[in-house]
Amino acid sequence: MSRSERTSRVHHVLLVEDDPGDAFLVAELLAEVDPELALTITESMPDALEHVAKCDCVLLDLNLPGTQGLDGLRAVLRADDKAAVCVLTGLDDEHLGTAAVAAGAQDYLVKGQVDGPVLIRSIRYAVERRRAESSLLRLREEELAAAESVRLERGLLPSPLLAGSAVQARSFYRSGRTRAVLGGDFFDAVLGPNGTVHAIIGDVCGHGPDEAALGALLRVSWRALVLAGVDEAQVLPKLQQVLVSERHEQNLFTTVSTVAITPGAGGRAEALVRLAGHPPPVALRPAPLALAPTVGLPLGIHPEASWEALHVVLDEDWVLLLYTDGLIEGAGPVPGELLWPEGLVELLRQKCDTDLDDLPSRLVEDAVRFNGGPLLDDVAILVLSGLPVVGP
Repeated sequence: MSRSERTSRVHHVLLVEDDPGDAFLVAELLAEVDPELALTITESMPDALEHVAKCDCVLLDLNLPGTQGLDGLRAVLRADDKAAVCVLTGLDDEHLGTAAVAAGAQDYLVKGQVDGPVLIRSIRYAVERRRAESSLLRLREEELAAAESVRLERGLLPSPLLAGSAVQARSFYRSGRTRAVLGGDFFDAVLGPNGTVHAIIGDVCGHGPDEAALGALLRVSWRALVLAGVDEAQVLPKLQQVLVSERHEQNLFTTVSTVAITPGAGGRAEALVRLAGHPPPVALRPAPLALAPTVGLPLGIHPEASWEALHVVLDEDWVLLLYTDGLIEGAGPVPGELLWPEGLVELLRQKCDTDLDDLPSRLVEDAVRFNGGPLLDDVAILVLSGLPVVGP
């Protein structure tokens, strides 16, 4: 047996044939070529459909009682759209064979014109063609998923819109272990019409393309609200309205952290920080400190929820770090304990000299090391800092 024949070995064939003489002949031909091949014979379509999913290939007579034309083939493919099918035709209806191939069969054979080797070869080729078609389909699906991931990435992870402001942003994203595509984490930073810089980081609960699409929608909606000059205190209530009207599941919620930064003299700034069920930002200078605003409910939990702002005065060399919970919900350096915000603050104290461009990736590398492997959830990080003050 050749290598190609070994790789395309067929173990089980289903023969759907109501003529006992023809069924006997096919069985004899197959037994001569491959005695180990298992053959199941049924005489009607209802009986055949019970066996379709269990076989490698279906040999199907197109002239079964109760079926007309390609009805039998269509019934088999409805039962299992991945089935490899060779149809059997008579001399008078060979045209049905070509029509069957066009309708989804892999090959056709004319009764009385095949011997054992031709029959087994056709069966094997049918199986291989079906496998090749399935592989191409999977490849196409993967290509479409990759393209969708790129589109979602543009929606979830944009380039901050800060030209003309005194704020610089650095961003980072990494998918969790359970997915190769994006989840529902999102972030953004834009310069508002009155000179205030607004930033958001958020996480739609759940994982999958629907959650990612919702995260992209919320991010774009938030940017539109800010650029339209909506009062800072009204942004989260209006974003909640968007979430409630667009979510695909009634109980879906989103955690977010927002920061509104108003630059002051000498590089100093003031910030309003609001939390909707989200981990608190960390002020890195003069020493890492987790900010402590009142934590409100996540968006989508209660229609009358409110989110109280914490007013923070930022020194001239200020840096704020915003992140999603994937960073802190892996194992920490203490055995049996997660990293949590307290562990993140301690980790940041150890990295006070790390360049801000490298800081997000270094944090994730340490989190992965503590965890003993890839983090379970997605991680998004946004680092905001004031631009250096140029002297006179």
